[in-house]
Formats: sequence, C-alpha cells, structure tokens
Amino acid sequence: MTAPILPETATAEPIVRIFDLHKDFGSVSVLKGVDLTVSRGEVLCVLGRSGSGKSTMLRCINHLEKPTRGAVVVNGEVVGYREKGGKLHELRPREVARQRADTGMVFQSFNLFPHLTVLENIIEAPRRVRRRPEAECVADAMQALADVGLREKAEVYPQTLSGGQQQRVAIARALVMNPQVLLFDEPTSALDPELVGEVLEVMKRLAAKGMTMIVVTHEIGFARNVADRVVFMSEGRIVEQGPPAEVIDNPAHEATRLFLKNLM
Repeated sequence: MTAPILPETATAEPIVRIFDLHKDFGSVSVLKGVDLTVSRGEVLCVLGRSGSGKSTMLRCINHLEKPTRGAVVVNGEVVGYREKGGKLHELRPREVARQRADTGMVFQSFNLFPHLTVLENIIEAPRRVRRRPEAECVADAMQALADVGLREKAEVYPQTLSGGQQQRVAIARALVMNPQVLLFDEPTSALDPELVGEVLEVMKRLAAKGMTMIVVTHEIGFARNVADRVVFMSEGRIVEQGPPAEVIDNPAHEATRLFLKNLM
C-alpha cells in the first residue's frame, strides 16, 4: 500500500486527522474520501442516515476496519501502519492493539463478557494490553466505576444489570485504558427510552472534564447541547459540518434538512 502524502502538521494538534479515507466492501463504496480533524478536548457528534458511513469511519479510526485508501493519524501515529520507503506497511496485531488502546470505543451493544464480573471485565484489557499490575488495574477500575456511578456493582455479573448500567460499565471499561480519544457508536440506540438519560449524563460529565469524544448518535438534544461541532454524513461523504447552532438549527445542505425534519 502506497503511503499517502501527509501534511507536515500531521503530528501536531489536532489529535485526530483523517485524510482522503475510502472504504470499500467488495463493489460497495461505503466511505468516499472523508477528510476530518478533531482537536484535543473537542466533542464531535456525527449525524447521518443509516448506511451513510458513520460507524465505518469510527471503526477505521481504531483500525477495526482497514481503509481501502487514505489514512488515519491519532496522536501523531498513522493507525495500523508504519511508513517506510514511501509505502505503508501494516503493523503486527500486537502493535495495532497498542495503538487501539489509545482510542477507547463504546459500541451499540455492550460486548461485556458474561462469564466475568463487572470488575473482571474492566481489568481484562489493562492487564493484557497495557501489562499493568493487577492491583493497579483494580484500583483504576474501581475509580472508573465510581466515575460512572456503579462502584457498588463491581462484583456482580453483567446479566444482572439493566441495559443502561451495562453501557455505563462499557464506558468504564474504555476509561480505564486512559484513552486519548473516546469513540461512541450509537451508545444509546439499544437502550429502552427510560435508560437513555443515565448514559447521556455520564457522557456529558466526560465532556465537561475535557475528554476528546467522537460520538455517532441520533440524540439531537445531546448533539445540540454538548457537541462543540456537528458533522453530517451522507452517502459516504461529509456534506456539512460546523457548530450545532448552524448544522442542527440552520442547516445549509438539503440532505441535512431532510434528515433533521424526519428525525424531529
């Protein structure tokens, strides 16, 4: 794979840079040349219809999907590759796992191990990926649980928790890795309506603390009130971006207007 030409500023702020990102699945082009930057401490909300490429873009950021073309740079490193001789050479799985630890991801489904307690779920990654002492992992896990309001649930199993509580455990699991960026892929879409608020409240607190967050969501109220910037995607491209008051309340693009009209 030929290395893309990256600007000299690629290793500086902002913390995430996406260059000409393409992703094909067979003959289907899902991403068609996405360019995006995210500053440290910024909360970016990504809106768009199902199939617009939002989740695929997130998965490319932490290399759960390999770009067909283009590159993602997080904290100064090209994700998934090293550049040598004008070409990008794919990293080994262990090296990718090290990079991925800097971009915590919270999925629609909680992806907790049912045979492990809440605490065991949370300490698994820092022990195996970061290779940190167990006592340190436990202390950090308990603090992460306290941050999401679930310290008392450390010794229970995930199936005893509500969906909202399981998603908060998933957030704690991401936090304990001390990520540079948190990626949220529709974190409330699998929840009953009465449980959505508790997850959004945790996310609001993280935003207030300065966590860099990229959030794929249909929660327009959250995007309007919490996001620093909103991106609207359509058919694999970014068609509009800007402050929430512009994109949500006064969209310039027809596709954005139709999406928001149908959603609200």
